[in-house]
Amino acid sequence: MNRATVTEQIVETKIQKGMKWADVADELDASKEWVTTACLGQMTLSADQAQKIADIFDLPSAAVAILRTPPTRGLSEGAIASDPLIHRLREIVTVYGPTIKELIHEEFGDGIMSAIDFQLTLNRREDPRGDRVELVLSGKYLPYPGA
Repeated sequence: MNRATVTEQIVETKIQKGMKWADVADELDASKEWVTTACLGQMTLSADQAQKIADIFDLPSAAVAILRTPPTRGLSEGAIASDPLIHRLREIVTVYGPTIKELIHEEFGDGIMSAIDFQLTLNRREDPRGDRVELVLSGKYLPYPGA
């Protein structure tokens, strides 16, 4: 058993049971964004969180240790290119990344937005032209040394 197998079992069980990530998040008293990221294998869970996930998704006991192990984060290049939604997100960063970088430097100075001290919020916003996906990326500003 490995992280990919655990993730696959979580997703299969979620589909079979007709579950929502927000409901799983409520069980862990955490955000749906963080719980989804963790269940998809990109975060490390505490012992209590890992056991709750194992119980919710009927995972074998060996899965608890895997859920507590720091993952290799990020997607393979092939996965990014093959999924249209992930491809669009990559396109957004490619197109708007230089603008975001320029504006962060103008507002904060020479530095970066943390991806460790980071929060993601996803909301659905009704719009007469078609519902909107609203993403809020909030990361701590970290100045470069000497900046």
